[in-house]
Amino acid sequence: MNFLRFPLNQQSAGRVVEATLSGVESDVFLVDPPNLRSFELGQSFQYHGGHYKQSPIRLRVPRAGDWTAVVVPGAGGTVHASVRVLAFG
Repeated sequence: MNFLRFPLNQQSAGRVVEATLSGVESDVFLVDPPNLRSFELGQSFQYHGGHYKQSPIRLRVPRAGDWTAVVVPGAGGTVHASVRVLAFG
C-alpha cells in the first residue's frame, strides 16, 4: 500500500496537527501504535481524521500518547505532504 508516515512522538491531548497536501485528494488521519500496526497489516483499525479534498487539514490529538500522522493518496494518484504540530491550536 502506498502511504506517507509522519511520526509525531508523544503529544498532549488537544494539540493540533496540520497537514498540507499537494497532489490528489487523500485520506489523512492520526493513529496510535497498535492501530498503525493494524493499518499496515491491512486489518481494521481506529483513527482520527478522514478523506480531504483541500488543505491545510487540522486534526486535534484526541488523547495524550504516541501518535503518527498517515497520508494515503486517492486512487491512482500521488501526493506530497508536510505535517507539523502547531504550537497553539
